[in-house]
Amino acid sequence: MLNRPEATEFPANFKGYIDLVPEGNLIDILLNQIDETKKFCQTLTSEQGNYKYAEDKWTIKEVLGHMADTERVMSYRLLAIARGETANLPSFDQNVYASNTQFNELELHQILFELSNVRQSTLSLLSTLSNESLQKIGSVNHAPTTARAMAYVIAGHELHHLNILKERYI
Repeated sequence: MLNRPEATEFPANFKGYIDLVPEGNLIDILLNQIDETKKFCQTLTSEQGNYKYAEDKWTIKEVLGHMADTERVMSYRLLAIARGETANLPSFDQNVYASNTQFNELELHQILFELSNVRQSTLSLLSTLSNESLQKIGSVNHAPTTARAMAYVIAGHELHHLNILKERYI
């Protein structure tokens, strides 16, 4: 069972994401939220996909691409910790990642397809992990972190960005 992680199971900077995740079955939450994200974005035009609300912000396409990139990173961390990795898993610079993409040259449906595939991979991974594996502790950004905390970060990160898309972009 993917119970909500305790505050001692993750770095403090992940708290905001984890707090966004509603109570309930995390697998169901992950399934429902990717559907909600796709449904929200399927109504957008190509012009809206290239919109950014401020000059120094990402476009909607870049936000969606960032969500896919981040889920890949967090899913790798989840896997590494669940498999017993003891080396520190380093941070990543989201702005460097974003500046090295071509998301604005893609169609929205292509990015949504990628995001959906990344989510399916995450769900597949979670379906193979035991409770014992999910409770294993590794190190992320030099802080003790459990595999289950990484699963919650994945869900919370998507909710965070979907809220931003709804509040600031549309």
